[in-house]
Amino acid sequence: MTDAPLSLGLIGLAPGLSWSSTAHLPAIVALPDLFTLKGVANSSAESSRTAAESAGIPKAYSTPAEMVADPEIDVVSITVKVPHHHSLALQALEAGKHVYCEWPLTQTVAEAEELAALAAKKGVVAVAGCQARVAPEVLMLRKLLAEGYIGEMLSASLTGYGLNWGPTISLYERRDYMLEHASGANMLTIPLGHTMAGVQDVLGRVSSVSAEMTQRRTHVRSVETGQMHEMNTPDEILVAATLECGAPLSIHYMGGMPRGVPGLTWDIHGTEGDLRITGPLGHLQMVPLTVMGARGDDKELAPIAVPDVLFEGHAGAPMPGNLIRNYQRMAADIKSGSRSATSFADAVELHRLLAAIERAAQSGMRTSVESRLVPLPFAA
Repeated sequence: MTDAPLSLGLIGLAPGLSWSSTAHLPAIVALPDLFTLKGVANSSAESSRTAAESAGIPKAYSTPAEMVADPEIDVVSITVKVPHHHSLALQALEAGKHVYCEWPLTQTVAEAEELAALAAKKGVVAVAGCQARVAPEVLMLRKLLAEGYIGEMLSASLTGYGLNWGPTISLYERRDYMLEHASGANMLTIPLGHTMAGVQDVLGRVSSVSAEMTQRRTHVRSVETGQMHEMNTPDEILVAATLECGAPLSIHYMGGMPRGVPGLTWDIHGTEGDLRITGPLGHLQMVPLTVMGARGDDKELAPIAVPDVLFEGHAGAPMPGNLIRNYQRMAADIKSGSRSATSFADAVELHRLLAAIERAAQSGMRTSVESRLVPLPFAA
């Protein structure tokens, strides 16, 4: 493998509107020594041309299939709605491309397992967008616990607001598809799923869960039109989890926006100290985080600064900073054979956890979690 930048094709770019344009595009552009953004493919040739012209991308493909067939493309990045992830990733992997796919990877565990197995068979690097795992604050928390900051862990708790599943919803990008649970893009998979990717790297794997998933709202209002839209997905999720170390972890996620309180509060209690992590929303992967701690004879929590080295050369806002770090790790994995980015295999383990939470809520029974997730290395 040469040191030349990898040629990347982006599927799903709506300039100025989409998650792809606000996070993926600036992340890729920030790494010119690692990636060259060669082309874009959207749902139509016209949409592709508009996106390419707006973002200054050299080539507009008529279809994603045309892109993955292009021998000049090394990496395919998939940033469309969740129901399309499986088929597009399947095409790209079959063509022997390295793939970056947004989280949730797929709608089902079985689909995720299929993609992970195919990536392994093809010998390519397949990265899932679980970028909370490379957030500098998450890496620092791992170091603090490993160094004994809190002593032996006694318990942990996590509370978060989900943003989109409250009384209102913004319809830009047609987000109303998130109101259908079967879409695979719901409060369980997106804010809680993204957050649990980072939480498990810090606290260790979840071994069993009991859960309640309840839908309290049946309709939500569009902020653009005032029209009411039917919602068919839980907007209250409560989980009583047991970690592999034996400590309990309580989780409560709720739809909507916080009112004057942190939108994310994560407490970790130990025999020698305590940590509190807060953020404006329950999306650990994309919000600025504040870490505070106290230990020994300390009477109050005090801020803990994140060491510069954990930003991996890209300090600043978490969006797109965490994506930059994940793309940076992907490039290292492709060029050196390392395993430092969040892989499709890792995504399978996260999907299994979320499926166990759903089974526990449906059955009313405590459910074991089969997971082989291991923390990422601290750097590429």
